Amino acid sequence: MDELPIGRRVAYWRGRRKMSQQVFADRLGKSKSWVDKIERGVRRLDKFSVLYEIADILQMDVQLLLGKDPERRTDALNCIEQFEVEEIRAALERYDSISAYFDAAPSPPPLADMGKAVTHAWLTYQYGRYGMLTRALPKLLRDAQAADAAYGGDQAQRAAHLLGQVYQLASSVLRKLGECDLSWLAADRSIAVAQRADDPLLAGVATTRVCNALVAMGRPRPALELNVRIANQLAPGGGNDSRPERLSVYGMLLLQGAMAASRIGDTATVEDLLDEAHAAAAELGGDQNHYWTSFGPTNVELHRAAAAVELGDGGRAVEVHRQRIQPAQFDAMLPERRAHHLLDLARGYALIGDVANAGEMLLRGDRLAPSEIRCRPIAHEVMSDVLRRTRGAPPSPIAELAEHMGVGV
Repeated sequence: MDELPIGRRVAYWRGRRKMSQQVFADRLGKSKSWVDKIERGVRRLDKFSVLYEIADILQMDVQLLLGKDPERRTDALNCIEQFEVEEIRAALERYDSISAYFDAAPSPPPLADMGKAVTHAWLTYQYGRYGMLTRALPKLLRDAQAADAAYGGDQAQRAAHLLGQVYQLASSVLRKLGECDLSWLAADRSIAVAQRADDPLLAGVATTRVCNALVAMGRPRPALELNVRIANQLAPGGGNDSRPERLSVYGMLLLQGAMAASRIGDTATVEDLLDEAHAAAAELGGDQNHYWTSFGPTNVELHRAAAAVELGDGGRAVEVHRQRIQPAQFDAMLPERRAHHLLDLARGYALIGDVANAGEMLLRGDRLAPSEIRCRPIAHEVMSDVLRRTRGAPPSPIAELAEHMGVGV
């Protein structure tokens, strides 16, 4: 295998993953003709960024794709190297807007190109490809900051809107990876930028990112209060419209408020907020993705199960999954949402002592979005629990996944 041209190795691993050229091309954002030329060696594959993207889609180590022995990471808990975190930190520490006040800011990319890049980054996140996203974030942050500093007039709000989204992306993926302080910094920046973008709904979504970071840092009470306060201000009715976008952002604020309430054991508030979110989802009429929220009736039930886990009621989480979540609607959700829910279910099964099903949920989540299982600290905790409580040797699929995660008994 290591003597084959790289195009042949791509074809081999694509076949192993039972992926057609067209499906592979769609996931890569390329044409089928491009893939065919790469695999036949007609076109060179010499961009390392593209190699990383191909490796992510094929769910394999890039060194293996290059025909080399995969390098063992010194920190198996994280799916990103420390230098990648430092690059994101460095990008967050830039202050192009104040530099532009005194001197010329870096030349920004066109806003149309920035918009496409931000959309691609959101899809990368919602498909659970966190490694790919963290490698793209430093440049995306620098470009968005440069655009925000440089553009004025009618384009200023658009540039601020894009920068606010990039900060939210950074906050979300950093929180997943356990970088809570950086997650909070990026979320806090997103709120300030959203105000300049003059978009209350963007500011509302930014609020959920700040609150998620606060919860991750062990501050659920201020997160609950902030979520509820902004939800009340954005609630449809009175002087506010009832557009799908507003319903989605309002509903997500309620859901994140419920999650914060579950962290402090406030069951009554959890139920109240979930009921209000359920009503908003019913008015919305279906699962949608306005402002990248994935809000709708199914996501409400996913949060109902997640809140039950946080409250220590694993049986309730399993019951919600079996009785309230429709398989067809669940299967239509994006991979990150589904894998996140399966991780919550694994935690729920572990709470009731069903380690066999807990392991099965981890395996199912790994098949959907490997990074959601292999990269998140909470997933490592569940896997450690499964291994510790399994009698005898764990089933080979569980053992293999644990090895990939770097988790031992």
